[in-house]
Amino acid sequence: MRERAVSGTSEGPAPAADLDRPVVTESEINTPSRTEPPARAPYSSVFTAAPLAMAVVDREGMVVSANDSLGALLGSAPDELAGAVAADLVDLTCDARTWHAYREVLRGRQSRLRCTRRLKHPDGHSLWVQVTVAPLPAEDRAVLLSVADISSRRELQGRLRHLQMHDPVTRLPNRTLFFERLSAALEAESYEQSGTGRIGLCYLDLDGFKAINDTLGHRVGDRLLAAVAERLTRCADEAGHARPSTPLVARLGGDEFALLVEDSTGTEQLAELAESVLEAIQDPFDISGQRLSVSASIGVVERHAAGTSPTALMQAADTTLYWAKADGKSRWTLFDPERNAHRMTRQALASTLRPAIDRGEFQLEYQPLVGMEDDRLHGVEALIRWNHPQFGVLTPNRFIGLAEEDGSIVPLGRWVLRTACRQARRWQLDHPDEPPIFVSVNVAVRQVWDSDLVADVAETLAETGLAPHLLQLELTESAVMGSAGRPLQALKALSEMGVRIAIDDFGTGYSNLAYLSRLPVSVLKLDGTFVRGFQYDDRDTSTRPNPADEVVVEAMIQLAHRLGLTVTAECVETSAQATRLRRIGCDTGQGWLYSRPVPPDRISELLDTPGVQAGVGNP
Repeated sequence: MRERAVSGTSEGPAPAADLDRPVVTESEINTPSRTEPPARAPYSSVFTAAPLAMAVVDREGMVVSANDSLGALLGSAPDELAGAVAADLVDLTCDARTWHAYREVLRGRQSRLRCTRRLKHPDGHSLWVQVTVAPLPAEDRAVLLSVADISSRRELQGRLRHLQMHDPVTRLPNRTLFFERLSAALEAESYEQSGTGRIGLCYLDLDGFKAINDTLGHRVGDRLLAAVAERLTRCADEAGHARPSTPLVARLGGDEFALLVEDSTGTEQLAELAESVLEAIQDPFDISGQRLSVSASIGVVERHAAGTSPTALMQAADTTLYWAKADGKSRWTLFDPERNAHRMTRQALASTLRPAIDRGEFQLEYQPLVGMEDDRLHGVEALIRWNHPQFGVLTPNRFIGLAEEDGSIVPLGRWVLRTACRQARRWQLDHPDEPPIFVSVNVAVRQVWDSDLVADVAETLAETGLAPHLLQLELTESAVMGSAGRPLQALKALSEMGVRIAIDDFGTGYSNLAYLSRLPVSVLKLDGTFVRGFQYDDRDTSTRPNPADEVVVEAMIQLAHRLGLTVTAECVETSAQATRLRRIGCDTGQGWLYSRPVPPDRISELLDTPGVQAGVGNP
């Protein structure tokens, strides 16, 4: 018997062997018996000449006879099909459900089977067929197998589906197909069997597209979208190189696109993809003889597929895209559960902030301020944390803004001041042989306006016994530079008292250097954006930033020294930064190179060491 080539296996469960009924032979089908009515003989001619491919199959699943149409469809002579296993000819053994239903029809327990199969013709081409198995009259003890070629119909359905599922402008998958793929990727059977079990999404829209579309017209706008789609597809292809799958690129509508990464390996993979997209889109486009420039804002989400729904993933991506735009556009932003919790729980936090002060839910951590020349601990900055019973430990950016809005910053700031001064005095008493360290406390402008800050400081110093010069108050540059009237009088009174006044985040606000000389300020804290430019390695010249960055910082340090001020550099994270800052005269440094914010007992450990080594204060 000649082998038949089908898309599924040609081997399957053996037909039922317990069917002991007589086999209907070909001669019995084609030759009327003595009891057969005279009118039945023409049916064999109809069977042979019918354009529908058919075969008579006995109850054991063997082909008794086949017509010419079936032979033509399968690429074999009809007589060669006789005696073949019918299930193998049309691939009925490829799945257990179909195989079971077929056997039930053979046994007379089911009236009909209909299924669709993809077969491979001996000449190499594939075809789609609809297979129907139905019992013949009981006395024939056989079933009729009919096979209809539906390849043209399937091809037409495929073309129609492609039109329905793809965007006509960019030819990318549209929103419908994107959500179909996303939903399938989040089904448990999709990620439990293999893969990483994670999923990632880059959700983006174009910055500046609306202006181009409105001024140059929709035709140019559509061509620009098509060009963007080509670049996104190229980025996806490059990202999918040497990986199990290529990210799906889809246009979700307007100027919104998405890149879906199934079986992602983590946020690093998504970050690399987002970076490549930003770079690809930032290059100008030549559209209809015009050079057009746009950029993109991208929201990036990467997480475990388990427990995630399409709606939740898209909500997170949409929120993160909004953050990217709010942060300045032309950038990618990674979904931050903490930032999202801030958005979702803002009102809940505001309503519980004041009672939390009375319940003692706040605590202070301290970050070292280290001398650049001697690597010794000179002081610490007090940083507040909220031990929220529901949301866990919250950093200041989650609640200080709320406290300033509702006025609770005044009692909260008073608590921070007293707690920090009390702790600084305790360190001094516990380490009498070491030079005392100062403590730096952040002060909000509203504390100056809504309370008698000078009286609060004087009372606290008297109560704790801390010397005034061991207290430093930090105000932001915008607050200090705009000081006039009562705030300026308070700053002068505190300075005359001996308290150190520091300008925090210097270089990001007004930077009015002429006005700076008239203020009672003793310390400038350089914003971390200046210091980050010092992270490059001398040995790697390809990563060196603009030399002007270092010139500007050095000029600010020299100016501060001329005015009798000391300079603290924030966000010192590498030894290369510390070396350069030391070389240009920076006085103290603060950052993760030395220590993250830590509990008071860790500061006590640092006081017992001769110098603060890199990372020694980190948990």
